[in-house]
Amino acid sequence: MDHLSACPVCYLQLSMPHLQSHVNSHFEDDEQVERDLQLAKQLSLASSISPLHSADTDMVLVDWGKTTESVSSRCESSNAAEMINIDEKISYLCDLQFKENFYEVNDGLMDLLRTRLELGYGNSTSLISGYVDHIQSAKSEVAGWGCGWRNIQMLSSHLLQKRPEAREILFGGCGFVPDIASLQRWLELSWEKGFDKPGSEDFDKEIYGKRNWIGTTECATLFRSFGIRARMVDFCSKELASKTSFHRQVIGPMDKYILKGDCSSSLVSSSGTWKPNHHSTNFGKLRGQHSLIDWVWNYFSDNKSIELNKNQVIASEKPPLYFQHDGHSRTIVGIQVTLQRKGGQEYSLLIFDPGHITRDLERSLRDNKGWEKLIKRGIHTLRKPHYQICYIDPGIAGAEEMERLKTLTSDRFEYRVQGC
Repeated sequence: MDHLSACPVCYLQLSMPHLQSHVNSHFEDDEQVERDLQLAKQLSLASSISPLHSADTDMVLVDWGKTTESVSSRCESSNAAEMINIDEKISYLCDLQFKENFYEVNDGLMDLLRTRLELGYGNSTSLISGYVDHIQSAKSEVAGWGCGWRNIQMLSSHLLQKRPEAREILFGGCGFVPDIASLQRWLELSWEKGFDKPGSEDFDKEIYGKRNWIGTTECATLFRSFGIRARMVDFCSKELASKTSFHRQVIGPMDKYILKGDCSSSLVSSSGTWKPNHHSTNFGKLRGQHSLIDWVWNYFSDNKSIELNKNQVIASEKPPLYFQHDGHSRTIVGIQVTLQRKGGQEYSLLIFDPGHITRDLERSLRDNKGWEKLIKRGIHTLRKPHYQICYIDPGIAGAEEMERLKTLTSDRFEYRVQGC
């Protein structure tokens, strides 16, 4: 049986003996040539690209040339070489995207966590998201590039399970969490729609198949393109703000971080080079690392007064939080406050880290062995000079609001790092 290859113009699957003549048939006049070349450029495909598992990555590349009835019928029609618009690209991606293959906990990891929190020692109150799947990074992502995508997937798992209005529009209404390659295609389409145009330039408007580090801005951009009200908030130390006037480079892979204390602040790209700030910023002031803790508590409590009770666990309707800092990102699934004997209060963030193995998390929760070290993070661990959070507000944006969402903004809180 002859090996099939995709036509680089219309992506119809053909045997090698017929491929050349078929491709030549697209170039019968000069105007046709230009249209077909533009089409091939827009879809960023070549005949050499096919579904694959690379030897050094577990990421499945999405084959936009995959034969489907809709694609085949279009290629055979007289309109096959017409420019594919954004709606058609979305339609193709809805058909061709892959579901993420991740380990799913039978009883639900959040239910296991809730049980442990309720049976814990001490006098504590916990606020947690109602549902979140933990999705671990693959072995090929040990360098850290995949954590941002995994956190987007974890946040998506909640929205698809708990927000019917979001389920209908996210990823074309597929109802499942797409793999990284599919998410990369969705992000490229977000940029093409005009969301975060300045930010898209940092990636030359292309990210499919690449291992670029991403962060909260890309998370917000992707969700906003579906009408999801994704917002950002920054927590930046005064010490860092005071140093940025003198240091022109930050070492290490990072998301794009706002580093100065004014709206003309600079950003740091994944390569560590400086560039102009694209995102407008508002400012607030709270005490030390408590600014972040206070914000997270108010978020999950919806700013409501909650009476602290022994081992009380409250399932919040709020989605989890995309939590970014220098070099890594994780997902905040809740927060716990424990009353101390001397009357004080000790806060801990409850975190799903994509760097952890899901089976290990499940086992530690079922056996009640070591789960605190994997999930709980006290305020004393917040030693980074800058943190950034992406969160989701309820509801779906209308057409007018969608235009406003194309420009990313961030609320910012300055604090002084303690104990460093």
